[in-house]
Amino acid sequence: MNTKQEKLEAFGRLLDIMDDLREKCPWDQKQTLESLRHLTLEETYELSDAILQNDLQEIKKELGDVLLHLVFYAKIGSEKGSFDIADVINSLNEKLIFRHPHIYGDTEVKDEEEVKQNWEKLKLKEGNKSILGGVPKSLPSLVKAYRIQDKVKGIGFEFHDAEDAWKKVDEEIQEFHAETDLDKKEQELGDVFFSLINYARISGINPDSALERTNLKFISRFQKMEGLAEEQDLKLADLSLEEMDVLWEKAKKLS
Repeated sequence: MNTKQEKLEAFGRLLDIMDDLREKCPWDQKQTLESLRHLTLEETYELSDAILQNDLQEIKKELGDVLLHLVFYAKIGSEKGSFDIADVINSLNEKLIFRHPHIYGDTEVKDEEEVKQNWEKLKLKEGNKSILGGVPKSLPSLVKAYRIQDKVKGIGFEFHDAEDAWKKVDEEIQEFHAETDLDKKEQELGDVFFSLINYARISGINPDSALERTNLKFISRFQKMEGLAEEQDLKLADLSLEEMDVLWEKAKKLS
């Protein structure tokens, strides 16, 4: 692997290239914080896909794309006279030191959970008025629910174990089935999802990763089913549900 000096030189080269692009490239010159935002989200999701596929070479590539965006934002910040990449990194360094007193101070912790609890308490000392204040509003709902639950766990607001969490799932499912008003039924369904996510989290399962793997599995099987239908000169839209189920079972065996 590269030495620390080689890593610093590579980062310096990236900063030089960013300067060149901002000065000479018509597309790069036009970009703003706002115009980059949706592209950054896209790059982040592409990185997420690579991680789920455990494709290390693709992860390397997507990390580069995300890093480019971070440097781009810092470059625009410097042009506005607000901050540059050194300010960004120094701020991060100070935050990491402050939030790890068990490394850089005299605080003692016995395990990962105590580290996370201290982390949330220190965030409040930094000026956050709520434990949940740092949860981005624009997070996808499933990820947001997970982050909310994980954060309140940091101050001890948590079920004792997964079994207790599952009892809450059962309770919410019963309330969902008992409700007849559509608006209220929607609210109860939200409670079911929230409690299921909580159960998964406490059980050590990331629900977002679990659901995405199921999405990918379904896509793969459905496309195999389409292939089987095509081999038989059939159109799925013309088949009955029972006939499609036969193809689905065959596709499952090919997975």
